[in-house]
Amino acid sequence: MQNEEARHNMIECQIRPWNVVSDDVLTLLQQIPREFFVPSDYKELSFADIEVPLGHGESMMAPKIEAHVLQSLDIHPGERVLEVGTGSGYLTACLAWLSGDVTSIEQHADLADSAAEKLAALDFEAKIITGDAFDLDEIEIFDIIVVTGSLPQRTDFFEQHLADDGRLFQVVGKGSSATAELVTAVGDNSFKRKALLETALKPLTNAPEVSEFSF
Repeated sequence: MQNEEARHNMIECQIRPWNVVSDDVLTLLQQIPREFFVPSDYKELSFADIEVPLGHGESMMAPKIEAHVLQSLDIHPGERVLEVGTGSGYLTACLAWLSGDVTSIEQHADLADSAAEKLAALDFEAKIITGDAFDLDEIEIFDIIVVTGSLPQRTDFFEQHLADDGRLFQVVGKGSSATAELVTAVGDNSFKRKALLETALKPLTNAPEVSEFSF
């Protein structure tokens, strides 16, 4: 009962006020046990408005950010999803709930293994790969791509893996200047960008760095 009250408060006090109104997203937040994916040392923070540490300097995104990501992507059943950065596996579970076809790449083997075990325990199907997203085969195409680490500078790498009408969530920039954006492929190698919110995420490993030199 304590978890259910905390989950209800998370949705009503953190997420709805951030203009998350999607019935699908609100339902999955109610149904998927976020606390199951939170490390044991931080269980009491499962529903708090913070980033929960996972080790390796990684963390779960705050619940309101996760909810905003899911709503902005407007994921439909059968769409092929790529998640860059599995982390705890919670967002992976949310993506699997919405699409049913998720591939998730995680650099840290222990996080990948833990997430895979937790997803399997809850009967979520997702393909978890240990490796670097920047090693993706150039012919792999996805309808949805979610990048859970920030990109210090813009790169078209993930855009080139989007199907027509595909959607990409990414955070571009450093620190307080970073902006989450939704990128939509509109055909003929063209893309529409929409700024969503300002948020700071840890830089994605091996992401292109901003040059320190000016000319």
